[in-house]
Amino acid sequence: MLEKELERKCCLHAKNLGFLCYKFVSPSQRGVPDRLFIAHGRSLFVEFKATGKKPTALQLHHMDKLTAAGMDCIVIDSLETGRKFLEQTYENYRRLDPEAG
Repeated sequence: MLEKELERKCCLHAKNLGFLCYKFVSPSQRGVPDRLFIAHGRSLFVEFKATGKKPTALQLHHMDKLTAAGMDCIVIDSLETGRKFLEQTYENYRRLDPEAG
């Protein structure tokens, strides 16, 4: 699946779950993850890749920096894996939120 289509479908699924979904762009910094998902006071950065493609060294570098700063980061390269991961992550964030019912 093309990266653009994968990103669109995963974002729609994430919004249906309850995530806020933002395109993450840093004009002065190349290689940052594609999307920022927010739910229950937590943030998830996602780099989307066409099926079988891998992130560049620069993308991995930025993801490592974000992870070291306490952020959740992942690469999604398939719709099935992306949907499952987003569902599990949303549920984990909900469980960790003291105000969630």
